[in-house]
Amino acid sequence: MQIPQLEIIILGKGVIALSENVVKAKRKNSKINKNYYGYLFTAPFIIVFLLFSFYPLIYTFYLSFTNMTMMSKTYKLVGFENFAKLFQDKFFVQSLINTWKIWLLNFIPQIGIAMLLAVWLTSSRLKIKFVGYWRTIFYLPNILMPATIAVLFFNFFSFYGPVNQVGVRLGIFKDAIDFFRNSGWTVSIVAFIQWWMWFGSTLIIIMAGMTSISQSFYESAMVDGANSWDMFRKITLPLLKPVLVYILVTSLVGGMQMFDIPYMLTDGRGSPNGSIMTMNILMYMKFSSNKGHIGAAASVGVMIFIITCLSALLIIKLLSDKTDRKTNIKGKRG
Repeated sequence: MQIPQLEIIILGKGVIALSENVVKAKRKNSKINKNYYGYLFTAPFIIVFLLFSFYPLIYTFYLSFTNMTMMSKTYKLVGFENFAKLFQDKFFVQSLINTWKIWLLNFIPQIGIAMLLAVWLTSSRLKIKFVGYWRTIFYLPNILMPATIAVLFFNFFSFYGPVNQVGVRLGIFKDAIDFFRNSGWTVSIVAFIQWWMWFGSTLIIIMAGMTSISQSFYESAMVDGANSWDMFRKITLPLLKPVLVYILVTSLVGGMQMFDIPYMLTDGRGSPNGSIMTMNILMYMKFSSNKGHIGAAASVGVMIFIITCLSALLIIKLLSDKTDRKTNIKGKRG
């Protein structure tokens, strides 16, 4: 029996449509399969982050509301009792002031000197040679271990160290100075070490930001008769603002977590007179006490986290570009 020509055409179209659907289904399945590769590649980071960052953070918040100690099997929730005791603790207030003071004493000269050297090293007028060599020299302290640096500076500034020997022989000091029994000297040494360690990293970041600025802006300004200070103030600084915000926030985060240098430079308790006792040292002291007050130490960690987050958000809000604010407002109104 012969099939009519019309039915053959309809059957042919149906076969074509069916084959197209099969191809589309295969493509869809292949896309889904390919998407799995993204999940597989990101899975290690997500798992490590959840296990070693997110979970400890949440658990620290939980511990801060308990009276858990290392020497007790049981514990109970005590609410905000740890935080109430913390704000009544003079050592916490002192550690908070010390942390901010040491960070400001090292960050202000750090950003100022790094900015000055970055302008010199990237200047097309000065044309300083061996720029890569200088960047390497300035960055080297950042790759040294903090324990090594603490031992090095402790020997430098010890009572019979080279600083006292050279100072007395040259007549700079009348007598040898016991630097680590003087609060002012100890704070200054810690601030200098922090500056020396992180100054090179700040310099490299600022230099990278400056070299990304198009030279056409400076050429146009020179044609208009602008001097070096005007170009720096009206071209370099505004275009460097995102880089400077990044440096300020990351330095603040590191400064609030300052521990290794102040801890290892003296007796591990922030001596003399608690002048270099930072918040992290206080947290460790509460944890390493006779009973090991885990809850009290966790409350200090939570306060460090809150202070750091609030300060960083405030900095970002205050230093955000005004044009971005205007565009965001217009976008919300629209």
